[in-house]
Amino acid sequence: MTSPSATLTVWASSWLAGKSAPDNVIDALHEWAPMHLVCAENEATAEHTGLPWPDPRNDGVAALLSTIRRAAGDPGARLHVTLPGPGDVRGLPAGTSFATAAIDAGEGVLIGAPGSPGLGLVPRVEGPDVLRWTGYTIDRVPLDLHHTGLGEAEYCMREAVRDAATALETLELLDTGSDDDPRELIADALARTARHRYPSEVPARMLRIMDSADQVAAILVVAEKLAPGRTVSATGATAVEDLLRPLWSAVRSARSSAVNSAAAASA
Repeated sequence: MTSPSATLTVWASSWLAGKSAPDNVIDALHEWAPMHLVCAENEATAEHTGLPWPDPRNDGVAALLSTIRRAAGDPGARLHVTLPGPGDVRGLPAGTSFATAAIDAGEGVLIGAPGSPGLGLVPRVEGPDVLRWTGYTIDRVPLDLHHTGLGEAEYCMREAVRDAATALETLELLDTGSDDDPRELIADALARTARHRYPSEVPARMLRIMDSADQVAAILVVAEKLAPGRTVSATGATAVEDLLRPLWSAVRSARSSAVNSAAAASA
């Protein structure tokens, strides 16, 4: 799992479907931080959702689960992860505080039925070993949540694995002559991702897509870390960004499709 929002979406969906216990959700989220705080965006949201405001509650995961159960109780309501990036705001409710916060954080969770009122949750690192979740009232969950088909996502990730490796070669990072071995850095990044488990009912195809996305993301993280030392001009830096941006977009699209499909499969 690659973000707290993805973890919450997959595991809470499994729990709501009766396929996982609350402790499974808690354990999965605690892989991100031992302490979770939760609060509402404002007083009106607090009254509507039951979330605390203005002071957060420090038993945050329990509060999250209670709030999610209420928000997901309407017919057709589901959890949906959103992973916005630069120039990519697909699936966000335009002009909302939730959209602004999710763009800033690079992630968020929508809960509700498309076209109906719902709840948005956005996590942020509050400090060492602390994650804060903020709840936002959504007047209308977007009708078009921009799902990419799993077949397209799997194909794109196969292509992206190849293109990401080519990007390393293009940037001449495979042999930097430095103490940082790109292959070891990539392996370390993948090892951190592997700490996070998935519910047993997640289909193998979705796991393959998420694993491929993790591989590409690990390569891109290493490329971004090492490329600045090899780039001596603003033009060169722009070229690096132009090379990596579409790959990051593909990773976000594949991850959101796989996570949301896994959540739907649990229902």
